[in-house]
Amino acid sequence: MLELRSQGFEHGGDIPARYTCDGKNISPPLIWAGVPDGTRSLVLIVDDPDVPDPRAPTREWVHWILYNIPAQVSSLPEAMPQIGLPEGTLEGRNDWDKTGYGGPCPPIGRHRYFHKLYALDAVLPDLALPDKVQLLKAMEGHVLGECELVATYCKARCEED
Repeated sequence: MLELRSQGFEHGGDIPARYTCDGKNISPPLIWAGVPDGTRSLVLIVDDPDVPDPRAPTREWVHWILYNIPAQVSSLPEAMPQIGLPEGTLEGRNDWDKTGYGGPCPPIGRHRYFHKLYALDAVLPDLALPDKVQLLKAMEGHVLGECELVATYCKARCEED
């Protein structure tokens, strides 16, 4: 069974400020195991479904998209740079209309951040900086397994219930 973890935080726990706009805004270290047989590539999507306010969310905010991660890769180090991604890995466009990681920066309340890993039976074509919707469409019929790592973040002065 596919499993995703981080040495930076626990599933269900708090994301440390270093991985957010309040800190260094660097990507967390990620490690995975249990990649299904037949996997040819992996996809990572990080998003926040609680935008703008967790009490009344109206949309998802995509923080990071990587696809065509080689199947033999089993981790990404902290502060994964855009240059130096595993060979063959391509990036998508986040909701800041950029590539690369953009850390949590909730405008209000405690938000959830979903780190989703997908194992595919194919290497996708170059989709020219796809957004999440375009990437999910290209993945249709190719997902062998998926898992998620969820953690939360609330700015130092956020208002919680």
